[in-house]
Amino acid sequence: MAIGFAVIVLIPLGANVVISLFSWRGGAAEMEWVGLGNYVDLLQDADFWKSFRNSLLMIVAIVVVPTLLGLVIAALLFNLVAPRYGSRIASILRGSFYLPQILPIAVAGFIWSWVMNTDAGAVNSALRTLGITNPPDWLGDPRIAILTVMLMMMWLQLGYPLVIFMAALGRVDPSLYEAADLDGASFLQQLRRITIPEIRPEIFIVSLTATVAALKVFAPILILTGGGPEGSTVVPSYYAYRNFFELSQVGYGSAIATVMAGVILVVALVMLWFQRRTENV
Repeated sequence: MAIGFAVIVLIPLGANVVISLFSWRGGAAEMEWVGLGNYVDLLQDADFWKSFRNSLLMIVAIVVVPTLLGLVIAALLFNLVAPRYGSRIASILRGSFYLPQILPIAVAGFIWSWVMNTDAGAVNSALRTLGITNPPDWLGDPRIAILTVMLMMMWLQLGYPLVIFMAALGRVDPSLYEAADLDGASFLQQLRRITIPEIRPEIFIVSLTATVAALKVFAPILILTGGGPEGSTVVPSYYAYRNFFELSQVGYGSAIATVMAGVILVVALVMLWFQRRTENV
């Protein structure tokens, strides 16, 4: 395991850090030592900070909204739908929510490109039938393109916390909910007093893994918008890719990747520390 970790993680990471200290166009081009120059330039790069702000929006779309919705929907399916309509109906609904998770990202991107197409997309076609003659350009307007990407990410991500939370609810003592029903507790009261405290470890796992995924999201941006329009949907991983392969600024791209690896590590450590602290309270 240690050898695999070194080969897959440590050696590439070390090489990336070393390359980030040079100005290099890749291939047989000469590597020019610049020290921390790439990092200094990065701190002053407005495009990088714009991409970093977009990654915060990705956290909202991949972590915050799906986790909250997944928690509520899982509780509804487990505590209301399954007892009244049977576990089979609840399982079918759970599978329906999880379906986007198993789609290849290229297929999901193609679906959303068609649905949100300005001229012949399903959404704008429906809006025109309602009398809206000039519907939005969902993927071509810099003001709303990032919101369209966020909607896609919410759709893709929702099934993941939902399945995890429903599995976690299976280990919760049913007598807790029965006692709450006898006391007249509402659904929201049961959610806050029973469900959330009982499945807190699963909520943490979902939050941690989804946060890491949000900070390194790449493929949806590449497939859906290519970072456009006007760079409005660029995220750090795509910005690093663009410097690596399109602009041939390999050292600068390595600096971006190194900084984001550090950010992800710090965020993960902080979340782990917070989880352990709450467990010990």
